[in-house]
Amino acid sequence: MPGKALQRLTVLGSTGSIGVSTLDVVSRHPERFRVAALTAYSRIDLLLEQCKRFTPDYAVVMDATAARVFEQRVVEAGLQTRVLCGMEALEKVASLPDVDTVMAAIVGIAGLRPTLAAAASGKKVLLANKESLVTAGTLFMNAVREGGARLLPIDSEHNAVFQSLPGDFNGDLDASGVRRILLTASGGPFRTTPLDQLRNVTPDQACAHPNWVMGRKISVDSATMMNKGLEVIEAHWLFSAPAERIEVVIHPESIVHSMVEYVDGSVLAQLGNPDMRTPIAHALAYPERIANGVSFLDLTATGTLRFERPDMLRFPCLALAFEALKAGNGAATVINAANEVAVARFLAGDLGFMDIPRLIEAVLAVTQATATHTLAEVLALDHAARERAQQWAAQTKHPAFAGTHSGLAGS
Repeated sequence: MPGKALQRLTVLGSTGSIGVSTLDVVSRHPERFRVAALTAYSRIDLLLEQCKRFTPDYAVVMDATAARVFEQRVVEAGLQTRVLCGMEALEKVASLPDVDTVMAAIVGIAGLRPTLAAAASGKKVLLANKESLVTAGTLFMNAVREGGARLLPIDSEHNAVFQSLPGDFNGDLDASGVRRILLTASGGPFRTTPLDQLRNVTPDQACAHPNWVMGRKISVDSATMMNKGLEVIEAHWLFSAPAERIEVVIHPESIVHSMVEYVDGSVLAQLGNPDMRTPIAHALAYPERIANGVSFLDLTATGTLRFERPDMLRFPCLALAFEALKAGNGAATVINAANEVAVARFLAGDLGFMDIPRLIEAVLAVTQATATHTLAEVLALDHAARERAQQWAAQTKHPAFAGTHSGLAGS
């Protein structure tokens, strides 16, 4: 667009689903965006194609062996992109002086340090790494305030809430007349599966989301609804909302992405087809609107929109997340760490699907969750919870025998 300043962008996690969608939106508006840096863990084939197309100044590969191979391929391709490796490199490209905007899309607590660096550097932070708020909410929000960063949520639910709040919302729900925040959830692939069949769920079944195309970890989180639980904690920090003013509503069609209810009974919602390019484009161009390649919503074709209360017996991970939010004092850091271990072990075939909430509950019961004020304290608590989770998983028999082991908490 003529007269618009070019945004220089770092994409943390460019080979993941959010990163790929971000670059798709960027490619549609070359007059608006210039990619300064891309990062990946080890998917160097896709990263190389991205570098050829967007010619970033920097590319970061976390895996050292993959980084060496990638650097050689960059040279062979005749690219001028500088290849870096390691966590310090991630922090560097997240805080480059000439970068305006950082898409924080690295999955898990691995994204915490570079996302903190972006916030502390005063960037426009497009937050898709929910763990930054779940594990280090106080620390991260302080970095945003002290660094003068602009924080825009990318999760479709939080982006919908952001769009449904007053434009001048300053974190005071009462002053804005907000009664509560309603986060919608699809219910995942097992919303109606008989409970006695859940113990036999396979990783491929858990990753087959009915509406969204996502990575395997977040797909499993959606199936257990831990993803929604983490989003509840994230909403607490983003919108200064206590747990009792956040409600989760099952909405199988994934058309209403979330809602805000006001004290006069009005409910404002953001609707659209389930495609992450919508919140990504919204945040990239905010406060403007840009085309994003998503098909327009046809409500007549959609038909019925259903809403249900979540069954906490079916989705114990959601209940655990609410419990952690109310407990405070690092409990959210503990459940996030335990969940990452549990999901990884489930995807590897070492745990059954219903072992995921059992592991998290056991670790939460035996890990001393203390208030964390520094990055070192957050990482220490995370490490302790992971160790407990690995111990519990090691004591658990094969998924075929789920329910017959003795765990750390006697569960």
